[in-house]
Amino acid sequence: MSKRYWWVLITYIAMHLSAFIGVPLLKLYDVPLERIPGIWSTISFSAALLIIIVLLLPDIRNRHEVRGRSSKADAAMWSILGVFLAFVAQYISIYISVFILGVEPGSENTERISEYARIFPLFIIVMAVIGPILEEIIFRKVIFGSLYKKYNFIIAALISSLIFAVVHADLDYLLVYTALAFVFSYLYVKTKRILVPIIAHVAMNTLAVLVHVVYGERLDELRQQLDQIQSFIGGFLV
Repeated sequence: MSKRYWWVLITYIAMHLSAFIGVPLLKLYDVPLERIPGIWSTISFSAALLIIIVLLLPDIRNRHEVRGRSSKADAAMWSILGVFLAFVAQYISIYISVFILGVEPGSENTERISEYARIFPLFIIVMAVIGPILEEIIFRKVIFGSLYKKYNFIIAALISSLIFAVVHADLDYLLVYTALAFVFSYLYVKTKRILVPIIAHVAMNTLAVLVHVVYGERLDELRQQLDQIQSFIGGFLV
């Protein structure tokens, strides 16, 4: 791994650890406690993305020299297909996790960050866009890409997905992270363009934002109404 990539990783780690400084700092300015996680995450994620982009400027300038890089038309096709593949992989892996492995439905990590977004709406940009961009750069371009130079595709994808799950503190959904990591890694290897898995990842997170944040309360109301209807109908059948 190049020295530049090590600095990218250090920046990403520092972003996560920065809460130990940022949270007490915001408390000094009497920022409401429930808004602090969303505010500081928005600041730290945005700053980290800017720093990492600067660090990767040589890669950006030399991207056309990458051997086997797909054309723009192929990249567009794989971006669309990648979104479909990611959703299929997620659905199948969640089904296996919940109905076969007995994992409780609902990711605690997703619920936690969705709550941050409800309290501080600007954090939605981090969930839907900035977060996926950072994660694809870190876990696909840097970690998976470096491992893929030494190991085969399966080993590189497995290791990177395990690290991905650990960072999200959601090991119950390890299978889901692994399935998605395989899809995103495949898209990256197939096209040699990090933008392709980024698009698929952004699309998935945007849907998660719509489901859990924007329409979350409405879906809860519909679920409660459905439960009431089922209870009402059940009363006639008893």
